[in-house]
Amino acid sequence: MNSVQVDARVGRTESLSLLQKRRRRRGYVSQTLLTVFSIAFMFPLVWMLATSLKPGGEVFSSPPKFIGSEIRWSNYTQVWTYVSFGRYMLNSFFVAVAGTLLVVVTSLASAYAFSRLRFRGRDGLFFVYLGTLMVPQEAVVIPMYLFMTYVGWVNSFQALIVPWAFTAFGTFLLRQALLTVPRELEDAARIDGANHFKILTVIMTPIVKPTIAVLVVFTFIGYWNSFLWPLIIVNDPQHTTVPLGLNGFIGQGGGQWQLIMTASAISMVPTAALAIVMQRYLVRGISMTGLGGR
Repeated sequence: MNSVQVDARVGRTESLSLLQKRRRRRGYVSQTLLTVFSIAFMFPLVWMLATSLKPGGEVFSSPPKFIGSEIRWSNYTQVWTYVSFGRYMLNSFFVAVAGTLLVVVTSLASAYAFSRLRFRGRDGLFFVYLGTLMVPQEAVVIPMYLFMTYVGWVNSFQALIVPWAFTAFGTFLLRQALLTVPRELEDAARIDGANHFKILTVIMTPIVKPTIAVLVVFTFIGYWNSFLWPLIIVNDPQHTTVPLGLNGFIGQGGGQWQLIMTASAISMVPTAALAIVMQRYLVRGISMTGLGGR
């Protein structure tokens, strides 16, 4: 081996070492930035949890204190008796679960039709259906309220669930996933005598399960956090959901802000638990639908 080859090998080694150092430096910078942004986004949540444990008179203390003079765990028991918070949680849970089931069923059926069935005007109808996503909720609440009044559904769970059970977002999400399923599977099932219902439920649904999990999480959170529509269509405690129930902590004597923070912390548990349970499906489901930046 001559000196030229030795110098070339040494140069390549130094270049690789320099490249590794640069990558390691970029990794440190990325981790630092992610940590800073994570702390910034988590700070309001941490402050809410800290406020939920403060005495009522120290919520707006000056200067602000992160920790109160004492830890009031009794706030987490008082919140259930100050208003009918348990009832509000059950109402929200029922509405969110029932609404999510309806959205999944209707979205699966319509996504299968738009992705697998052949009929005249299919693509044009799909784009028109997709265009409804551009219509804000505020623009349809008045005609929707008039229709609910006509059918007698005001102050009912049906009015909280049914109007938003037919969503173009869910159809688009599942259609993109169904388009990735090879047609050979569908043809083989049809040769074996399977009808459209069996193909959808037995073959297609298990394959797109991660995308269904994504739709379940988004829909459940949407129903759970909905405020405008329940505010318009519901005016009795028997059908009040958690976002509306938080107003019950604000009385003539002022707001019980420590209890509002406590109720808000408790109301986050179902959605956080669902996201944790479904997290292994979320990344895979988003990548299947083409929404992962590809």
